[in-house]
Formats: sequence, structure tokens, C-alpha cells
Amino acid sequence: MGKPVAPSPAADRTRGQAATRPGRVLKTLMLGTDVGFVLYWVITALHVLPAESLFKDYENDLVVAWNWSFLPLDLLVSATGLTALALARRGLPAWRPLTVVSLTLTSVSGLQAISYWTIRADVSLSWWLPNLFLLLYPLAPIAALLCGGNPRTAGSGSPRTAGGGPRR
Repeated sequence: MGKPVAPSPAADRTRGQAATRPGRVLKTLMLGTDVGFVLYWVITALHVLPAESLFKDYENDLVVAWNWSFLPLDLLVSATGLTALALARRGLPAWRPLTVVSLTLTSVSGLQAISYWTIRADVSLSWWLPNLFLLLYPLAPIAALLCGGNPRTAGSGSPRTAGGGPRR
């Protein structure tokens, strides 16, 4: 047996950063989603989308009210997500719980839309795919954050113990 090799200071720094900041993929997904929600509502308010790209019965007052009922939820997703990203950039640990809140709300938003269209038996990939994305993409990072793991490696197949080492 050889003498154990101590990790380099650079490796220690990298491990420390991984534990205190979300990974590039998660940051990109969150930023795209958060900015996307704001853009969606600006586009919707300005009636920019052509009628053929709107979902079924869009002109029905009840459907319009249903759609607008998502505004507070979606803006809360964006506010919590952008705040979490700003906290992470500053290295503040409050980014983790706020990220869990934002990702949970994101998934809820997608679930609500998918549930509505399922009840109506209305399948349109142009609306289902973005909402399935909202429903599903947050699940692995939420699990990693809640289990004390690293959201950079969520779904990588290498579960971590509380001490940060691989399970055996």
C-alpha cells in the first residue's frame, strides 16, 4: 500500500466551489426559464403571438383567465430563481434553499398546465413539450439539493454521502 496522496489546493477549491454554487447547466436552465417566463408574459400582454400559435380556445374568456392565473406563479419562479442565481454568484449559501423553492415552483407550473390539458384531452406538442420540460427538468436538481448532494452532479450516477465521498 502506498502513502495516501493529499488533494491539491486547486482540487480543494474546486470541491468547495461545487458545494457552494450551482453547476453551469443548472444555472443556464434556470436563467433561461426565469427570463423565458418574463418574456412569455410580456409577449402575451402585448398579443405578439400569431393566433395559429396560441393554444386551443385561447379566445374563450375562461381559458384566458386560466392562462393569466399563472402570472403570479411564473413571476415568483423568476424572482426566486434570479435571486438564487445572484446569491450563488456572491457565494452566499442562501442560494440553495431559494433554488429548491424556485425549482419546485417551476415544476408546479408545468404540472398545472399539463394537468389542465390532460383533463381537456387536448394534446398539442407545441404547448406540451415546454410544460413537460418545466415539470421534469427541476426534479434531479431538487433531489440533489435536498439530499445535501451537489446539483452539478445530479443524475450522474455517483451518489454522495454527507461527508462528500462516494458511497460504497
